[in-house]
Amino acid sequence: MNKIYATAAEALAGVLHDGMFIAAGGFGLCGIPELLLEAIKQAGTKDLTFASNNAGIDDFGIGILLQTRQVRKMISSYVGENAEFMRQYLSGELELEFTPQGTLAERMRAGGCGIPGFYTKTGVGTVIAEGKEHKDFNGETYILERGILADLSIIKAWKADATGNLIFRKTARNFNPPTAMCGKICVAEVEEIVPTGSLDPDLIHLPGIYVHRLIQGDHEKRIEQRTMREV
Repeated sequence: MNKIYATAAEALAGVLHDGMFIAAGGFGLCGIPELLLEAIKQAGTKDLTFASNNAGIDDFGIGILLQTRQVRKMISSYVGENAEFMRQYLSGELELEFTPQGTLAERMRAGGCGIPGFYTKTGVGTVIAEGKEHKDFNGETYILERGILADLSIIKAWKADATGNLIFRKTARNFNPPTAMCGKICVAEVEEIVPTGSLDPDLIHLPGIYVHRLIQGDHEKRIEQRTMREV
């Protein structure tokens, strides 16, 4: 089974449709599947629901799809760096489901492992808990959170082999692995594809069984918060 495609558009061919649910990797501006997001923008796929730690910034990450009004709903834990996100949310144009960061990662992992739901103390007594089942364990109250199962996962890794085994670099490992797990189809973009068998098995962060399609491309290295000292 050949998993390698020449371009992001080719890797997403036959997968995209209006109204679909997409899980996207990335943490801040690190590990964002920028090539796949651009391909979704160019495809014009609309009415999308995204599960992602954040929405990037106005002109990078999911932010480019907010600009074109292709996103209907976001399931996120942090949205503070995107002015267009804030504008659409406050004006009622964008639906938002706030999810604590650790809960979001676990919802993705659980969905990928076939676990429909789990109980957590995070969010008890806050707006996060509204409308959710509460249950007591050993005298402590927990809320039920549902596992996430997306139509499509898009992720970015550092290195892959031809079978889709992936290695991530540093912070990019936070959300990309659970994001990959929860998609019915997972498309990964990487900086380098190496021959099968050349990766040390002990260094592989995500096995290729989770990855269905793969592209290699050039990526922009952005700094989210640039701090300069006076000289």
